[in-house]
Amino acid sequence: MEAIVVPVLAARAALRTQYDALHRMVLELARRDPICQRLMTAPGVGPVVALTYRTVIDNPARFAKSRSVGAPVGLTPRIYQSGEVSRMGRVSRSGDANLRALMYEAALVLMTGRGNWSSLKAWGIAIARRRGTQKAIVAVGRCLAVILHRMWVDGTEFR
Repeated sequence: MEAIVVPVLAARAALRTQYDALHRMVLELARRDPICQRLMTAPGVGPVVALTYRTVIDNPARFAKSRSVGAPVGLTPRIYQSGEVSRMGRVSRSGDANLRALMYEAALVLMTGRGNWSSLKAWGIAIARRRGTQKAIVAVGRCLAVILHRMWVDGTEFR
């Protein structure tokens, strides 16, 4: 048993060392970038979310309106229309899957965390009471993507 466990523990220690080095690099990148610093003022947004958002959106001028950012992120409802049939389904899943997952995660942290109360959190909780928690988290994630875009364009911090 020892012949199996010792090499596995050594491999785990090496992976942990490399993980720590990569994590420090990500934190350093986020600290040096003024846009990422500004994005991280929003609740639920950390260095990984800020760097991913900045990388995926790349040029905020691509979007004429901030509210149109929700579609490339993939957090808009999928619509099926044919003839007289018109149904709205779950999220469209278009765009970058990693950013979509991170925006969902940031919204989940914002909604369930014990951090400061904000109007965004209050709005999300009101939606959760009416429509359910999952839909509220998706809606808050989409709204958070819009807010981050507006913060980037205006050069303002989260209020």
